[in-house]
Amino acid sequence: MKERVFIANLALPKAGLVKLTWGNVSEIDRDLGVIVIKPSGVPYSKMKAEDMVVTDLDGKLLEEGMKASSDLSTHVILYKAFKDIGSVVHTHSKYAVMWAQAGRGLPAYGTTHADTFYGSVPCTRQLTAEEVNRAYEIETGHVIVETFQEQKLDPLAVPGVLVYGHGPFTWGANPQKAVENSIVLDEIAEMALQTEGINSKIKPIPQYLLDKHYFRKHGKNAYYGQ
Repeated sequence: MKERVFIANLALPKAGLVKLTWGNVSEIDRDLGVIVIKPSGVPYSKMKAEDMVVTDLDGKLLEEGMKASSDLSTHVILYKAFKDIGSVVHTHSKYAVMWAQAGRGLPAYGTTHADTFYGSVPCTRQLTAEEVNRAYEIETGHVIVETFQEQKLDPLAVPGVLVYGHGPFTWGANPQKAVENSIVLDEIAEMALQTEGINSKIKPIPQYLLDKHYFRKHGKNAYYGQ
């Protein structure tokens, strides 16, 4: 697990999603009862697989060593609420952050979006001052879960979210897939921004086209790929 999480974390700056130390990847093994996550504030160039931090399912340290990412509590909340996910990624990738700072969900303007996200990627409400001061990272997790519950979204069909004024979180079955979803999210965020610049009256693609592209890749009778 440490090796997988280490490799996945290194993939973030390679994909242009992270500058400095602005990102983290974790993985959960519910059978073993552990979460492995990037250490806090460690430069990617100096990080080693053995530096990855191991906690229990409540985020309590199980090994001596480095401090866990400051976003650990958010990851823990997501793992508890979204029972079928195996990995969480958080970045401050440029284009996804633009939409988060604007407080806007990301509409499905094309099939590139529909291949990964079944509909709009939601943006949460803004956290209150009380929530930020009480338990910022925990409340960030709660507001993500709240958004999915209120909008009746399936976290497996929409494997990502924009946290208002903050940035994106994505998830997947494993670290590789969760990172891939982060890459897709930032790419479609840039595409959507440019699309609205070309045509300010653009509307999301029709439901039948969204259905076709999402389900040919993820549906019961999917036929995309080998």
